[in-house]
Amino acid sequence: MQNLKKSDMVRSLGVLLFENFSNHCLANAIEPFRAANAIARQTLYEWRHFSQDGGTVTSSSGLPVETVSLSDVAPRGNYLFVMPSYGYSELADPKMCKTLRAARNRFSTLVGMDTGAWLFAKAGLLDGRKATIHWDEFNTFMESFPDIEAVEDRYVIEDDLATCGGASTAFELTLELIRREHSSMFALEIAALFMHGDKLELYDPLRRWSTDALVRRATALMRRKLETPLPIPELARQLRSDQRTLEQHFQRKMNMTPSTVYRGIRLREARRLVELTTLSIAEISERCGYRNTSAMIRAFRQEFGDPPGCYRSVR
Repeated sequence: MQNLKKSDMVRSLGVLLFENFSNHCLANAIEPFRAANAIARQTLYEWRHFSQDGGTVTSSSGLPVETVSLSDVAPRGNYLFVMPSYGYSELADPKMCKTLRAARNRFSTLVGMDTGAWLFAKAGLLDGRKATIHWDEFNTFMESFPDIEAVEDRYVIEDDLATCGGASTAFELTLELIRREHSSMFALEIAALFMHGDKLELYDPLRRWSTDALVRRATALMRRKLETPLPIPELARQLRSDQRTLEQHFQRKMNMTPSTVYRGIRLREARRLVELTTLSIAEISERCGYRNTSAMIRAFRQEFGDPPGCYRSVR
């Protein structure tokens, strides 16, 4: 398993804001991209804030954000995140519908956050498509747009359109976009930075955890057991699962074995400690479950392409 491959390609994001937008939703959508840049130590994503007419747009909690007019600038990019949040029904006027239809030709993917699916539906962008919306509005959305396949999923991603519900699902959708563009391991590293999925709940087969849920719980346990790594059979036992089931879920979600993911988590913690602390390489090896420093250095080089000292020298 290799670390993120460096690329000259920078993905461009637009964020379309409206008065009284949710800054919680905005942060959850954009912060994973900022973290991706920081972890990769290169610009993978860049973004600009837009509104219908430009100027200062203020969130529901009073946060002002300077924007430029989406219609005047007519930007192009990979994603346009649309964040209406509150008062969405009044926002879906003919002018906004025209704006969104035009944006569809300039951005590879339109992303409706929170109640963004309502604006997409009014603009005729979701007919015959699958979509979700904030669950408080789900029934009204389903009844108002019978030609749309409304689903109670946390997010829906298709080739050129994506929708999700509230702020927490915005974070999950962004992580999934990053995972698809880069790797499962890279997305897991970003999630760990925000302690997303770190709540440890032991797996119970009778509850029929989803693949996502079991993998989240397994990786949370892995992060708690870095210095003394658990054998995979013991990891499965503590999750009240069995090794075969655990391996099947990891293959389905991450296309990797649990042991490969565990190794990646340990080595990314080693890289973090190399970059951010003055601990010796020997002590970092111990903290990350390697009793032999040379073995850790070999594994580190295999994972990231360079020895630990190269990461320390750039501090």
